[in-house]
Amino acid sequence: MTDERTTAILRRLKSVEGHIRGIQRMIEEDAYCLDVVQQVHAVQRALGKTTAAVLDRHLHTCVTDAIRGPDDEAKERVLAELLEVFEAAGRS
Repeated sequence: MTDERTTAILRRLKSVEGHIRGIQRMIEEDAYCLDVVQQVHAVQRALGKTTAAVLDRHLHTCVTDAIRGPDDEAKERVLAELLEVFEAAGRS
């Protein structure tokens, strides 16, 4: 079963995939370097939006379920996972 969030994420990833193929063609056709760089930046922005959408889905499903549930270990685990993700993002 695919919900609206998952459908939107998959649509976004297919768009990124198309952009990547376009960049590959640009390289093969010896396109102007700065045009390639602009397209790479566009893909990076699209991936950033995809990351935000996946995080949104995670917060509204896994995290919400764990926080509302009775299992204290599950609550601590999802909070630790979120902290780990944000710390890793800060290092990149």
